[in-house]
Amino acid sequence: MAEAVLIDFFGLKLNSQSNCVLLKTLNAVQYLHATNTKFLYIMHCCNLRCENDGEHGDSELEMINSLRALPVGFEVISNSSMAATLYIIKQKLDEKNLSSIKIMTTLQRKALMKVFIDQLFTDVYHFEFEDLPLDLGKSHIKESIELNTVTNQELEEIQNDIKTYLRSLPGLKGELTILTSSLIPDTFIHGFTTRTGGISYLPTLSSFNLFSSAKRRDPKAVVQENLRRLAQAAGFDSEKFHRIKTDHANGIWIMGKKEPDSYDGITTNQRGVTVAALGADCLPLVFADPVKKACGVAHSGWRGTLLGVAMATVNALVAEYGCRLEDILVVMGPSVGPCCFTLPRDSAKAFYNLDPQCVRLVDSPNPYVDIRRATRILLERGGILPQNIQGDSKSDQNQNLDLCTSCHPDMFFSHVRDGINFGSQIGFILIRE
Repeated sequence: MAEAVLIDFFGLKLNSQSNCVLLKTLNAVQYLHATNTKFLYIMHCCNLRCENDGEHGDSELEMINSLRALPVGFEVISNSSMAATLYIIKQKLDEKNLSSIKIMTTLQRKALMKVFIDQLFTDVYHFEFEDLPLDLGKSHIKESIELNTVTNQELEEIQNDIKTYLRSLPGLKGELTILTSSLIPDTFIHGFTTRTGGISYLPTLSSFNLFSSAKRRDPKAVVQENLRRLAQAAGFDSEKFHRIKTDHANGIWIMGKKEPDSYDGITTNQRGVTVAALGADCLPLVFADPVKKACGVAHSGWRGTLLGVAMATVNALVAEYGCRLEDILVVMGPSVGPCCFTLPRDSAKAFYNLDPQCVRLVDSPNPYVDIRRATRILLERGGILPQNIQGDSKSDQNQNLDLCTSCHPDMFFSHVRDGINFGSQIGFILIRE
């Protein structure tokens, strides 16, 4: 049974006769759904596919007033943009943690509505459609050749509607902030994001979430707008952006070669192309060689750390671009610290065997583990110079690169702290064009 019902009155041409039909329809909907459905929303406005008739006519104003006077249980959401209307409803659904939704719409608009839903929602939500028993305004809608298809022009209009609306939203939780390292020269643009300045509004995802998945409520369109704002602030092209496809292992994609299905490191010597590693407790690593003008990123969780993903990235730089170990610079971004990260004793022993100082309370069921220290040890053993590694207590500090993500909820996302619906920050780098 649907937890919420959305009734789509967008684009309907209203007159005295249709007003009567619409109100009868609403009364029927309320009778059928009010008992088992928590919320009934009415979407009403001029559709981007309708002719612009200027101001509301008397009958339309009459209809709007009638909608506003409906019994308790209905809520009218009206906006000049379909994207804005659906996004406002999405916020209301998320606030109430609802995910099962029925949409009542006309046959002519069903395909369009599905495109909006695909853009603004994720697989967390479950939609079903029911035909709205109306045949109103049909002559005022530019129908597709087939009712269940959307033309390329209509798709472009919908995408532009969504982009325009999302761009209009204010940044949340403060200014967009990028952490940088003094170790990386100006040959490169690089940084590590925090959680402020984006448009993601859900508590554990707000506000600068940079990853969307089927299991989270933040859609790709919102993440893409956050990325656009980052690109504008940092000075890179968001269309030339590549994010690691995390596998929690040690696979590396050498850009220019066939892209694997999943990998935890990327290397490139292409100018103007941004590579990025996700992080929300896991360690984002940025690599740069100013001599050979090559760079890379890696995602290093505890499994990837033990599997040697950091040195796998270094080895790819050496093998593919002729980099020398003494020229490679490595910056560790914010991650969970040994104050907050624990592992089962059997898993923690692997870190203890690497260096006893990587583990605290080693005999407890869940010892505390320091993946940052372990990463430095492995990099130094692999030939990276100690002074060419930054982002931990052994290096000089710059803009809080070594802060624990779990301990600083105002600055960072954290899986350890927030659970499965956590947001993600990134570490990124590119070679200036």
